[in-house]
Amino acid sequence: MENISITKEPNNIESHSCRCGEEESSTFPELNASLIPHEIRHPAIIGALESLKPGQGMILVAPHKPIPLLAQIEKKHPTIFSVTFLDEGPDKWHVQFIRS
Repeated sequence: MENISITKEPNNIESHSCRCGEEESSTFPELNASLIPHEIRHPAIIGALESLKPGQGMILVAPHKPIPLLAQIEKKHPTIFSVTFLDEGPDKWHVQFIRS
């Protein structure tokens, strides 16, 4: 087992703040909603969106057009996220969110 210091700077100075040593990606991460249990799906997605800083984004891969989720997001965070449908079904929808 490897001991990891939580106070030592990572070896890779280009890594992001969690100090895992991975470099920031130039593409938005994808979150596949189908992998999240249905009972916690919307709260988990909203939590992921809330963790984004201004200018950051993510791609949601949804098993259906996420109209109820989009309504929840707009109600909780009006005009904070720009939403673009990158691919619309029939099996998967890819929705890009960017935080303003």
